Amino acid sequence: MTEPILTIERLTIDLPRGADRPHAVENLSLELRRGEILCMVGESGSGKSMTANALMGLLPGGVRVGAGRALFHGGDVLRLTEREARKIRGAQIAMIFQEPMTALNPLMRIGDQIAEVFAAHDRHSASERQARALDLIREVQLPDPEQIIRAYPFQLSGGQRQRALIAMALALEPDILIADEPTTALDVTTQAQILRLILDLRDRRGMAVMFITHDFGVVAEIADRVIVMRYGKVVEAGPAEKVLKSPEDGYTRALLDAIPTGHVPQNAAVEDAPALEVRNLCKTYRTGGGFRRKARTVTAVNDVSLTVARGEVLGLVGESGSGKSTLGRAIVRLVTPDSGQVVVGGTDLATLSEEEMRRQRNKVQMVFQDPYASLNPRQRIIRALIDGPVARGVPKDKARARARELLDIVGLGADSADRFPHEFSGGQRQRIGIARALAMDPELIIADEAVSALDVSIQAQVLDLLRDLRARMKLSILFITHDLRVAAQLCDRIAVMQNGRIVEVGPVHDVFLSPQEEYTRTLLAAVPGADWARETAVAS
Repeated sequence: MTEPILTIERLTIDLPRGADRPHAVENLSLELRRGEILCMVGESGSGKSMTANALMGLLPGGVRVGAGRALFHGGDVLRLTEREARKIRGAQIAMIFQEPMTALNPLMRIGDQIAEVFAAHDRHSASERQARALDLIREVQLPDPEQIIRAYPFQLSGGQRQRALIAMALALEPDILIADEPTTALDVTTQAQILRLILDLRDRRGMAVMFITHDFGVVAEIADRVIVMRYGKVVEAGPAEKVLKSPEDGYTRALLDAIPTGHVPQNAAVEDAPALEVRNLCKTYRTGGGFRRKARTVTAVNDVSLTVARGEVLGLVGESGSGKSTLGRAIVRLVTPDSGQVVVGGTDLATLSEEEMRRQRNKVQMVFQDPYASLNPRQRIIRALIDGPVARGVPKDKARARARELLDIVGLGADSADRFPHEFSGGQRQRIGIARALAMDPELIIADEAVSALDVSIQAQVLDLLRDLRARMKLSILFITHDLRVAAQLCDRIAVMQNGRIVEVGPVHDVFLSPQEEYTRTLLAAVPGADWARETAVAS
């Protein structure tokens, strides 16, 4: 067995006074060896990212290393000055982040951002930096490298931006790559590509990889060893196969049990009457050309027709860029369709004027992927829940009473009404988003990636809530997701979308067990840990 390249001994990271616990990380010890992929697993707040940030010298204000050391090449990286840390950061220990759009500079071209890494460490001449940037773009398998090097981040897809971040991290050939949830927000095929890329780079470069995730499917795909963390403490550690197949700690077993397995449940009863009818809907985006730039035309929704019955949950799945979210936004008229019909309760919403649509908007409500971004941080929760009903003429006292009732229904309690969004966790904020949608007494809810950013246990709770609400209120839901396992847990039927078109639709059981389209089979095969999940399902 090779000597460890990084040894963390009894690391404790102190949180500021008034936090929910004294330590973000407590008494953590681990070893990382060259060529090894060590996965750190746990829910939000478990201390995974704090450990990575401590190694990089990126702890937020008020948070500090209280005890312990991290030995790397004979020195303690936790005790470096900022000047010393800058020499190591990127050159010997590099990090890729969960959200590449936030980590990249929106005003700089991709090639310049990669070249800046060399400039910061005084490597190569200006022309050599650009040439090396182009080599790295090719190495991470970005398409059309000569175009990509001149592109801005907003011109790339999520998966392409993540590859660009990986190129920046690899620029100075570090010994350790820290990957902090790099695939969480990606669709299954892009996720699979990024995981294969990291495995390939590990094999070719011999890097040690610390991979932070809450997804055991990812762990099954790439991990050599696993550390499971909870509330800042290690609760289980060992070889990946042992932790996945024979977990010893109850918390590890609970995380594994919370993972959507793709098991298809018994369908609930639905009515024959439609809650939503979409007929021949089209939406095309056009961007004007400019100097040395061609005009672009993208058909996001191409002649789409689908129906959601009353009381039914229809899953809409597909890769990023397939048109799922555009279709959902066109249904609620957040974007205006070019043609086609959107019929809800006998009314074609697509043809209404803005004023007419305002009066009908309560019929269809949306639950967004990022509940924090969709809530006003300066408004108390009660305002978020009553503004819509009051605008429709509901008396304020009645709207307040209904809001508190809904907070009870979604499991938060009426006393949470007077708090602000930042006082809630991600899963709690998503419950608020659901309550806000319900406050309008809609005929249809569109949930757009409503659980994709949540930990598996919180995700399971929100899915249970949606099941309960669907049964209690006979809700009709269009459930947009890139996670086919989640779709199988909740939906009655699945519609598969590719390049703006519905390519397959049918009962969940048929689509998952006997997919008719090659594209559907590709999506199912790309689910991280699919083989392990099938083995686990059979064993249970």
